[in-house]
Amino acid sequence: MSAPDSFKDKTKVAIVGAGLSGLYAAYLLERQGIKDYLIFESRDRVGGRIESGFVLSDNGQNDVFDLGPTWCWPEFQTQLKNALDRLGITLFEQYETGDVLLERGGLLPTSRQHGYTNQPTSVRLKGGMDQLINALLDCVAPSKIHTSHKVQSITYEASGRIKLDLQVGVKKQPKCITAQSVMLALPPRLAGMIEFSPKLPNNILNQWLKTETWMAPHAKYLAVYDRPFWREKGLSGQARSSRGPMIEIHDASPKEGAGALFGFVGIPASSRKNIPEKVIEQACNEQLVRLFGKQAAKPKKVFFKDWAADKHTSTISDLNASGQHITRTPYVSPLEAPWQNCLWGVASEWSPAFPGYLAGAVDAAERGVRQFIQQQELSNECV
Repeated sequence: MSAPDSFKDKTKVAIVGAGLSGLYAAYLLERQGIKDYLIFESRDRVGGRIESGFVLSDNGQNDVFDLGPTWCWPEFQTQLKNALDRLGITLFEQYETGDVLLERGGLLPTSRQHGYTNQPTSVRLKGGMDQLINALLDCVAPSKIHTSHKVQSITYEASGRIKLDLQVGVKKQPKCITAQSVMLALPPRLAGMIEFSPKLPNNILNQWLKTETWMAPHAKYLAVYDRPFWREKGLSGQARSSRGPMIEIHDASPKEGAGALFGFVGIPASSRKNIPEKVIEQACNEQLVRLFGKQAAKPKKVFFKDWAADKHTSTISDLNASGQHITRTPYVSPLEAPWQNCLWGVASEWSPAFPGYLAGAVDAAERGVRQFIQQQELSNECV
């Protein structure tokens, strides 16, 4: 991203977080001709909860595998569909042809049942979710994005500007910038851990801290093979298990070429943290062999992503979280001075329509940018 000497200390809009919602908010600002903004990301990469694994394919290109969100449902997530269309993203349907395996507990044998197609249809992105992030990066100048920049505190100053204190890099070098407005493109629970001065109203802060972060307690295991051999056996790649460690398994193969299976690990995050990753990976591999046969024994590559161990996603509160999508959207912005009309939550959990989903990130970003523009227009009328 941007070089250290390109750092500006003043901007109109500060976006905290370079995941989908933060990058999409920047994209929307660009579409409105607003170029005075900066993005700050605590990770050393962009994408947030969109993270990918890469495996070199036989044609010399990288096959991309999703370690975070995998699906979307454009049939009813129209805002996301419109965004994907504008960005030129190609979609394909999740492979669901064939039988489903049910692995029961105890001595009960694994059963094979007729598969089914989900309605509405689950859809994936050709080239993985990484394609969406790359398409947005094509629309945002690299100088706008500052990775390894963690926002520690946000202060509303007497001048009417907002000061953001940052820690930069592994050495946590201090920096600060001032902004006119701030968009919080990180989960509410993480936003609530930023030090605000003046303090946020208690009802706002408490609600943010109690809002569960989607993906935070989850872990995914993914195994890559030369081809999706299970399809040759009339299997869809789907499985449900009471034995584990994976409780739900799906076909994760690219549109063409390699085969892949991924599963959600059912061991609770609070227990998982005491188990070495290699032990979990081995148990997952053994489970795939039980279900899909000896061909599953030697994958080309495996990926294990424990989101509960990702400090940029999860907090100690997430170790015992339900892992379900939230049903009540937290307050997007304080109504009290001085934070009203200058501070907005734009991460997916702030979406009243699709909290926690990719579509929620798009929805929340659109709402936040719309509110910012409306406030700018109102301010101009008062001048």
